[in-house]
Amino acid sequence: MANRDNHYEAAFEAYLRGRRLPYVAVDEAKRSLLSDGRSIKSLDFIVSSPGETVWLVDVKGRRFPSGDDQKQYWKNWSTRDDLDSLAQWEVLFGGRFVGLLVFAYNIVGDRAPLPEDQLFEFREALYGFVGVPLADYAASARRISPAWDTVAMPTADFRHVARPLEAFLEKETIHQEATDEEKKRRREPQMNADERR
Repeated sequence: MANRDNHYEAAFEAYLRGRRLPYVAVDEAKRSLLSDGRSIKSLDFIVSSPGETVWLVDVKGRRFPSGDDQKQYWKNWSTRDDLDSLAQWEVLFGGRFVGLLVFAYNIVGDRAPLPEDQLFEFREALYGFVGVPLADYAASARRISPAWDTVAMPTADFRHVARPLEAFLEKETIHQEATDEEKKRRREPQMNADERR
């Protein structure tokens, strides 16, 4: 189940319920084991949209802006483990299942990532949900901390590809979806290593 102590994920789940969208909240406390013994980070949610796509969602909670002395907007860092695990879930589910990074911005200043009518109120706080398909994020992500193995998209690139969450939940969603062939290529290095054993 979702971590309801995490207010970002709790707000996201309330948003889904409010839109009456079918979803599954995943037990993220435990990593999942693959058949070869490797473990991968669990998803946060599996969300069915009115269209053909089913979204494999990893929620990233961030303040907007972040920082106390120096305000920083559009923080979008993730870990390499998050990206690799989400890519593995895409391969495992296949077909119309697509990884989606959802940045849940808690609005704490006088600016917001979305127009006022697209913000979501939860527990007397305001949130703006924006999404970036995994393929788009991974293509532009740059390492920001070798010690923590974290990556982030340059702000200009992120603002160019990030869209309001509702855009991914509409029937006629237009998105850059990873094809089965692309998903296959992501796992080829591991498959080739296995074949050499």
